[in-house]
Amino acid sequence: MGSFGLWEWVIILVIVLLIFGTSRLTDIGKGLGGAINEFKNALEEGKDKSDNAEDEEQQDA
Repeated sequence: MGSFGLWEWVIILVIVLLIFGTSRLTDIGKGLGGAINEFKNALEEGKDKSDNAEDEEQQDA
């Protein structure tokens, strides 16, 4: 009952392709990739803001 083997993944992939089709899967992939990129950018932006706030606190002290 461990992880899936190669043939199980192939069967799952074929079933997904039959259900969604290739064009819809590419749209889903693009949307997911865009969401991941936005999330990473937001994390970096938040990190930069917190670093700037820490630098300002150190300058005030």
